[in-house]
Amino acid sequence: MEKKIDKKKETLKASMFSIIGNTLLAGIKGTAGVLGHSYALIADAIESTTDIVSSIIVLFGVQYAQKSPDVKHPYGYGKIEPVMTIFIGLLLVFSGCFIGYNSIENIVSPEVMVPEKWTLFVIGPIILWKELSFQWVMRKAKKTQSTSLKADAWHHRADAVTSLTAFIGISISLYFGESFHHADSYAALFAAAFILWNSYRLIKPAVDELLDKQIYNSVIDHIGQIAKRNKQIDNMEKCLVRKSGMFYSIDLHIRVNPRFTVKKGHEIAHELKHEIMSEIPNIIDVLIHVEPTY
Repeated sequence: MEKKIDKKKETLKASMFSIIGNTLLAGIKGTAGVLGHSYALIADAIESTTDIVSSIIVLFGVQYAQKSPDVKHPYGYGKIEPVMTIFIGLLLVFSGCFIGYNSIENIVSPEVMVPEKWTLFVIGPIILWKELSFQWVMRKAKKTQSTSLKADAWHHRADAVTSLTAFIGISISLYFGESFHHADSYAALFAAAFILWNSYRLIKPAVDELLDKQIYNSVIDHIGQIAKRNKQIDNMEKCLVRKSGMFYSIDLHIRVNPRFTVKKGHEIAHELKHEIMSEIPNIIDVLIHVEPTY
């Protein structure tokens, strides 16, 4: 049996970690970018600022998603999570386009600002910190099965990559001569392209979740193994999974001996439902349709 965790506590902890960390880093990057004449670092600070907004959205979205079902929302509020994830993805699209547009303007501009060498010492530790942040938040996202928390984790990875491209661009601009002084802006342009690609990675699975696309084979396989253990069930004909935030709802068809009474079929279905929900904590409801085996 899987160990149950306090999803609300885990997501709150991860979201607050992201908000505080991104606020500090955005300030450091922005200040260093302006004083050190690095557009790549300024672009990185812009990306970190969108991270702050996305983390705040995750914080409130996840709390709202865990509200208990009511008469008007019998399946709960979990679908707010993929909606928030799409919004976060669109924030990434905006920041990517903004950075890309300004990068191109800087590249075609005759004026070239060469970054200061000390900016490299600012970026180095930031790259390591953001990658470690990605790993930590992603573990929380997998533990809670939170779509929006996973989006927040990918924001950290995007930030690590933009910081890395800034480091490379500044290094080339500083050490390869006057012909490469635009490398800083090219690095920012590459970062913009990565941010746009990353936004697609976030938005597509969120849309799939909203449309109830059947992509949860591991859950279906686990349910099938549980059903096979019950000798009164001939086979599992169909299993449909609907994800809502951190939780799953299951529609299941099973076949049993046609000589069984309605009462017996109900008992088998009730027993199977109990076993499934006991073994897989993220499942909040199982609807089982019993059919005779012919």
